[in-house]
Amino acid sequence: MPKAPPPLWRATLATVAAIAVAMGLRIALLGLSGSIGVTQAFFPAMILVTLYTGWRWGVAPLVAGAVFAWWLWGGGQGEGLDESEIATLVLFVVSGAITIVVAEGLRIALVSLALARRLQIKAELRLEMTQTAAGVGPWEWDLLNNELQLSPAARKNLGVTTASPLDLAGLLDLVHPDDRVMMAARIREAVKTGPLYEVEYRLIGAPGGERWIHGRGEVYRDAEGRATKVLGVNFDVTTRRQAEESLRESEARFRSLADSAPALMWISGEDGVRIFVNAAYVDFAGVTFEDALILDWRSRLHADDLQVILKAQISGEASRKPFSLEGRYRRFDGEMRWLKSFSQPRHGPGQVFNGFIGIAFDFTDTKEAEAKLTNLNELLADRVQEALSERDVAQAALTQSQKLEAIGQLTGGVAHDFNNLLTVIIGALDVLQRNPQDETRRERMVSAAQAAARRGEKLTQHLLAFARRQPLHPEICRIDAMIVDSESLLRRAIGEGLTLSLDLQAGERTTLTDSGQFEAALLNMVVNARDATPPGGAIAILSAAVDLAEPRGELPAGRYLRVAVRDTGAGMDAKTMERAFEPFYTTKPVGKGTGLGLSQVYGFARQSGGEVTIDSTVGEGTTVAMTLPVREAFSSVEVLSVAPPATRATAHVLLVEDDVEVGDLIEAMLDELGHMVSRAASADQALAITRADPTLALVITDVMMPGGKSGVDLAITLSHERPDLPILLSSGYAGQELVRAHETSWPLLRKPYALDALARAMADAWDRRPPNQAVG
Repeated sequence: MPKAPPPLWRATLATVAAIAVAMGLRIALLGLSGSIGVTQAFFPAMILVTLYTGWRWGVAPLVAGAVFAWWLWGGGQGEGLDESEIATLVLFVVSGAITIVVAEGLRIALVSLALARRLQIKAELRLEMTQTAAGVGPWEWDLLNNELQLSPAARKNLGVTTASPLDLAGLLDLVHPDDRVMMAARIREAVKTGPLYEVEYRLIGAPGGERWIHGRGEVYRDAEGRATKVLGVNFDVTTRRQAEESLRESEARFRSLADSAPALMWISGEDGVRIFVNAAYVDFAGVTFEDALILDWRSRLHADDLQVILKAQISGEASRKPFSLEGRYRRFDGEMRWLKSFSQPRHGPGQVFNGFIGIAFDFTDTKEAEAKLTNLNELLADRVQEALSERDVAQAALTQSQKLEAIGQLTGGVAHDFNNLLTVIIGALDVLQRNPQDETRRERMVSAAQAAARRGEKLTQHLLAFARRQPLHPEICRIDAMIVDSESLLRRAIGEGLTLSLDLQAGERTTLTDSGQFEAALLNMVVNARDATPPGGAIAILSAAVDLAEPRGELPAGRYLRVAVRDTGAGMDAKTMERAFEPFYTTKPVGKGTGLGLSQVYGFARQSGGEVTIDSTVGEGTTVAMTLPVREAFSSVEVLSVAPPATRATAHVLLVEDDVEVGDLIEAMLDELGHMVSRAASADQALAITRADPTLALVITDVMMPGGKSGVDLAITLSHERPDLPILLSSGYAGQELVRAHETSWPLLRKPYALDALARAMADAWDRRPPNQAVG
């Protein structure tokens, strides 16, 4: 039966067919006589048409039946109808109308019933889908027959695959043995006394680990109060149980951590009522845990702090933002203690405010110390002049003590190294003196003495570099190329027990530096890394371009390059890093290091206009990095020529040297070169000789001189009085005078030096003399 009238053609066809069948039945059974049964055959037609197409089409058989009766009774032949025929016709029309109304009502009821059935099926399907998706499984337990009917979802939750009904014993077999007694007791209790049944239990041998099932049902009873059946549902609550267990573990860890803390801790709800306090909180209050949750701290506050604390607390809690309080509270033993608390808001999902979590520290000792310090300051205010004087004396003594300590450390380190060197030199000379004719021994002893002297020269240069006093001989150098050139030396330095890798990214960047000092600094960095790295470790040399848009420390903004040595050694602690650049400070065993390695690196980097940094983690390794400025051009600095010395005729040389032994040695060297030598021990004495002797062809003067005038001062005076007289400066340690010496046009010969170096320096000085002067 359609919900709405069918299409017009179908309604018309159905109506015409019904009327034709009704008329055909009447004619077939009773003929065309106008006696009985004229309209009876049209009632089924009205009912069928009304049910199929609706009451509007059901009127058509009614009209057709009335017309058909009128025609049979003679109306078609022009005969009138008698009273009985008219009454019959009226009765037919009334009965037909009633029939159509009843049929229409029946049609509406049937359509509504069909619609309700379809809605019921959809609702049941949705319910089943919802239960399946939610894991809810309905079940019914027939207590009289002990049969348990399970829905597919309920079977899935229990892990039951067969469709056959279960009894109570079969259900209990699925339950974990530890939960069976409890579950059976709950069932008996519900059947005996309660209308409701609810239990949670574990399944035995559940796939994927332990599974929990929650069962809930309602007991139905007959008129006599006897339980007949139980209707209920079950659902899997494993995830919830696991979450609860995880939450319990988390709460237990938090409680253990909180109870072990020496500070007072608490958690409050949205209403401000405390829901947790730790052991320190309970101990401070001297009450039970339950009483501590409801303790009114206003009764414990110092009267002077009460109003301030209450006002700040109300304001802080109303803001729902972090706030802090500070005041005096009475401890359980009656002693007033200073507490400083910090409260932080708690938020749940969606940033919903859940209350505060707080912590308070007892800082009474700090307060008392502050009070004592304040009293002490007030007491000292009356003696400020005396205190200041004593402080100045103590500061001076401390400064002097620090100086003496530094001098002692420096002297000890220098004495240790130089004593070793002098032992070699003195021993070699002693052997030479005792065996002057032994050629082989003389060669070996001379080589040993020269090697020790050169080591002493390098040690002095390292010390001067740390003090930023050693002059460098800079040149434009491409760092990556210099590192590559030094690779073989560095690999030999670290040995075979460690691996060395290069990661050079500085590219074409160059810097103005002394190549020898740079190589020495790099070697010191690598040796330090080697000594700190156990066998099997790795050392890496890295370079990179660095651009500073803003100043960093003492480095101005600009272009730099960075050279770093990284190792996988033991690393340094903070104390070691603070002293790493101190001269003679070392963590190596006695005899394994001088403590000058990183100090030389520091002095070289600072003298080159850069910086050196250390990044280290104990147990992971250390990275020492030099940052040097990029230079592409520079003003030339006077350096000594490395060309072979030119052959010179005998000349008259004035040697200005205050150290008698050094002067004797240099005089001997000049005599070896074939020159005549005059001696002066001061600048004033040298001026007197030059003014009196016009035959002087060269002045060799030490930079540091006694009497208040340096060798530079002497050279300046001579350049005015005798501008044609060549001058050669010489120095081992010149301090600020070294800077003045480099600012002049005279060559500088660094001590110590050998005979060939002296000859080359003299040749260089003569090469700079005016063209009209000759050497005689």
